[in-house]
Amino acid sequence: MHNEEDVYEDAPVYSGPSRSQKKREMTALQKVAERLLKQSDDLIKKSGFPDYFIEAILHAKTITAHEGKRRQVQYIGKLIRGFDPQPIIDFLDNIEFGNRDDNMKFHKIERWRDKLIEGDLSILDELMELYPHAERQRLSQLARNAKKEKEKEKPLKSSKVLFKALREMVEAAS
Repeated sequence: MHNEEDVYEDAPVYSGPSRSQKKREMTALQKVAERLLKQSDDLIKKSGFPDYFIEAILHAKTITAHEGKRRQVQYIGKLIRGFDPQPIIDFLDNIEFGNRDDNMKFHKIERWRDKLIEGDLSILDELMELYPHAERQRLSQLARNAKKEKEKEKPLKSSKVLFKALREMVEAAS
């Protein structure tokens, strides 16, 4: 007959993350610190992070010695462990991917403008479906004016106004 204590004696006891897991987490936080160092000083100052954290980042940017910079990045990673790293990661993602989203939106608006100027009015139907608040008559008038300016090789004033109207239409829907 076995004692209950004997049965559980060999069972492993969870004592937290392994050493290698802790090291992986520290390395990941150092990569976050390296991403922070790539941002502009003004952006870091406006980030809303604690002052001591901002100072550590700005100091790391001034270090030119490789080993010194590596140690400072490790230190910033250690500071990040002191609080929730998710807001920092969100901040960086917003900067890096937000710019990409803005660029994609800009290019989409440019394509719409160019197609409208070429006379493709099916784009106007799509825009009215996507943005019911848009002024169809104004957009088509701007497109006609821009097309005339382009044909007569005049300055593209209406083209710029059309782009601005499309951008405002998209922003009003956001």
